[in-house]
Amino acid sequence: MVYRSTERVRARLDASRRRIVAAALEVMAEHGYAGCTVAAVASRAALATGTVYRHFPTKADLFAEVFRTASQREVDAVTRAAALDTTVADRVTAVVETFCGRALQSPRLAYALLAEPVDPAVDAERLVFRRAYARVLAGHVAEGIARGELPPQDPELAATALVGALAEAMVGPLSAGVAGPGTIPGLTTFLHRALGVAP
Repeated sequence: MVYRSTERVRARLDASRRRIVAAALEVMAEHGYAGCTVAAVASRAALATGTVYRHFPTKADLFAEVFRTASQREVDAVTRAAALDTTVADRVTAVVETFCGRALQSPRLAYALLAEPVDPAVDAERLVFRRAYARVLAGHVAEGIARGELPPQDPELAATALVGALAEAMVGPLSAGVAGPGTIPGLTTFLHRALGVAP
């Protein structure tokens, strides 16, 4: 009986925590990191501010979790998109189109995830996010080299450089909330050339 009661309490706490993170994601998508306050998140989640602080003692704790959640969702989307294609060129194209397309659908959130000034704890999550993208790309680069589709190169170094270029190239369009029609094709061409994809 006590075990079931503990399970129910844990489930209720987990649900409350998920609700807070979902509310924080919504607020950040509308107002960016700077526009997010714990009070705004509590209001969106229809919870008391004290409840939010019971789950997340500081704003940095809350938004580190928000960044983990949002970033993993984006990495998963890119991973799924790239897995559907056969050649490395097609996979790189899928990465660029998915990354940029999703970012442009929610520019405030994407800008917060990529470039907006944040607390150090949140910035640490941003680095984890970039490393995860680099791992996805590095696997495709390594496979492309093994299959003769790409020239010999260091897959991890190439992938890390490409993720940095991709993120940096999107900062301007995201801060403006719009990208020109040539942005995604241009980035795709750049990444193909950088990797040595045959024309």
